[in-house]
Amino acid sequence: MLSAKIAKAGFVLALPCLVAGFFLAVIAPARADNADNQQRSAISEEATAALARMSKTLATKQFSFEARTFRSYVGANGELLHIAHTLGTIFRRPDRLSVDVTGDDGSIKLRYDGNAIVIYGIEQKQYASIPVSGSIDKALDAVEERTGTDFPLADLLSDDPGESVLAGVTSGTQVGMSTIDDLPCRHFYFVQARDIEFELWLEDNEQSVPRRFAVTYRSLPGRPILIAELSNWDFSVDASDSDFDFDPPVGVTKVELASKATGTSVPRQ
Repeated sequence: MLSAKIAKAGFVLALPCLVAGFFLAVIAPARADNADNQQRSAISEEATAALARMSKTLATKQFSFEARTFRSYVGANGELLHIAHTLGTIFRRPDRLSVDVTGDDGSIKLRYDGNAIVIYGIEQKQYASIPVSGSIDKALDAVEERTGTDFPLADLLSDDPGESVLAGVTSGTQVGMSTIDDLPCRHFYFVQARDIEFELWLEDNEQSVPRRFAVTYRSLPGRPILIAELSNWDFSVDASDSDFDFDPPVGVTKVELASKATGTSVPRQ
């Protein structure tokens, strides 16, 4: 589901901090189809209907959006600290993705052109490339399989965003209404397996565009959270192939990926 996965400590690329602020190191929740079917009865009809409208909206061929994230993480001495990032995403089905990230700990670019997914750390002047072809889901899965990290907004880019958001969810319902950027939004609350809860704000209209989500890791020290504000959705964007290509700048070095990380605490994101 949407970013609500248990985090692991440390990043696993050969260059330090390349994916900081962009990927979450995760243990993916187990998916049991039979259990999911039994649990769906605990998800309200209004939540299911709103997510279905969201899925229909995000099923369009291409779109772009921006996101601002604010995360808490547990420091070396157990203190609860915070870090912020801004993401700009361009998405084109079936196999094109561009993401630019800036934040407290640097800048990152991700490009997927249908043949390889590249992660480029601007300040580090280093990039890593994973050969992969097929859907964007497959490309992001390849990153997770090689590195143990996960793009926090991946569910919005899946073939069925509603189903992806509900994976592992045991209950969910609307808890109120909110106004975000002068737009009325439905406020939903969900509980997922592994002691994770998340909130999702969807526009109160036929598009049901996601405008905010918040994840709380209840069982981890400090109950760390991730909050994301989504804005500037553009469903008429006309992206060209060049928007998804990566041409290494002069002086930038290619590095190899290391093995997956291990651990149990939330890393500095």
